Amino acid sequence: MRVLILGGTTEASDLAHLLAEDRRFEMTLSLAGRTSNPRTQPIPTRIGGFGGIDGLAAWLTQEAIEAVVDATHPYAVQISSNVVAACGRLAIPLATIVRPAWQPRPGDAWLGVASAEAAADALGPEPRRVFLSLGRLELGAFANSPHHHYIARTIDPPDDIALPPDLRLIFGRGPFDAQAEATLLQQERIDVLVSKNSGGAATYAKIEATRRLGIPVVMIARPHKLRGHALENAGSAVSWLEQELAHRTAPCSARGV
Repeated sequence: MRVLILGGTTEASDLAHLLAEDRRFEMTLSLAGRTSNPRTQPIPTRIGGFGGIDGLAAWLTQEAIEAVVDATHPYAVQISSNVVAACGRLAIPLATIVRPAWQPRPGDAWLGVASAEAAADALGPEPRRVFLSLGRLELGAFANSPHHHYIARTIDPPDDIALPPDLRLIFGRGPFDAQAEATLLQQERIDVLVSKNSGGAATYAKIEATRRLGIPVVMIARPHKLRGHALENAGSAVSWLEQELAHRTAPCSARGV
């Protein structure tokens, strides 16, 4: 069975490793290309966009894809919308791994906002020391609030983006350690953290650190994201693919009896 995994997340990598040696499936992992040095994966990988719905539908047809697993980031709205439309057009089974969002716990001080622009406004008029734990594409939203001191952690440098003048970049890729995150926040005298509600364990340590230190969090809410059959994790994606494979092979087995 030929399967496309739309990836860029821990769940996509987990699924690739679970099925890398499974001869029942021919897997292709697709990455958007926003990270310059992605982790090496054990299955064939393509990098870059498809060219919208029409381009994706053409690629799925050309590659004779029989099932798709959308394991993209909770904020990757466009590709998820495109794959729902393309798979619907071609009647290709589609499942989406839906990573649970973080929920506030006792001791958390969260302010929920709808976007990076709203997060910048929520920082207020008084200068603050702000830790930005966002993708590099969102950093430009804070250029309109130049009176704060920013420290931003990204995987890659933010090219061709207007940045706030008082910003220092640090580079890192999760998972992170809660004690190390607390030490970083203390050393930098951070007043407030700005984060997406990414969910998962890889970057949750920063939330644990803010709770421990009493630092408030401006939390950017998840956007509405179209999806196929909802799955919890890579393991449930394997089970779903096995069911789809069984549905395809059952008629052939019946005819052979």
